[in-house]
Amino acid sequence: MPTYIRQLTPAGLLPVDYHADSLADAGQYEPVTGIYTVTNTYFVTRVLKFDAHLDRMEDSARLANIPLRLNHFRLRNTLRAMILASGFGDVRFRVTVGTDAPEVFIITLEPFVPPSADVIAHGVACVTIPNSARQNPLIKSTQWMHERNTIKPVVAYESLLLSDSGAILEGTGSNFYAIDAGILHTAGEGVLGGIARMIVLEIAPAILPISLSPVMVDDVISLQEAFITSSSRGIIPVVSIDAQLVGDGQVGKTTQRLQNAYVGWVADHLEEL
Repeated sequence: MPTYIRQLTPAGLLPVDYHADSLADAGQYEPVTGIYTVTNTYFVTRVLKFDAHLDRMEDSARLANIPLRLNHFRLRNTLRAMILASGFGDVRFRVTVGTDAPEVFIITLEPFVPPSADVIAHGVACVTIPNSARQNPLIKSTQWMHERNTIKPVVAYESLLLSDSGAILEGTGSNFYAIDAGILHTAGEGVLGGIARMIVLEIAPAILPISLSPVMVDDVISLQEAFITSSSRGIIPVVSIDAQLVGDGQVGKTTQRLQNAYVGWVADHLEEL
């Protein structure tokens, strides 16, 4: 099913001059320099931490020197109208603003397909990329959206970015976490502050201690558990990294507890657009 794409301009909502089969496909037509946010809806028009997504857009714009003026109310109403007009039901959507036209918002919708039950229950494999830390990790930039397409794995579920010293920082489109000696580790610097990460950092202290320090790629062999997060996927268990099993290669009990806590938190905090 194709995407549903419009431009929100000062003159109103206008069509675009291209067609795309998915959000990933549509990215090729979007500005190389700019900022964006992406997430999904629940029950058609309910969202999670929508204002936090917009706050991060404003932070990214400020850091990128983009003179963004964001009307939360107008964007909410436009998104709601587009979602209902698309007929997709639940959607995954991206809002993009280019550096050269900060008054124009490119809004792209596609039908939302949640992670499969198999992925949630059995986990995924990841690979690492040496010396791949992003230059401006605090900015959710369209430049990175274009660049990461060249480093996505062929056979693995996600690529993990490594610092020059071999610290596992984040995924190409996710945050990364590891459980070592009963402590949850995730990088506190050099990563994008994901919206799902905000939720994990809120729910995790009731389950285990947190350390905002990354694990090293050489320490994968000693990890008990690992997982990644993103706003559209929630918590996805990682059972192998570079073909090395994490723990016993099964989804761990602590990750399962965090998954359940995350799902409960989401259910309690959904809001209407």
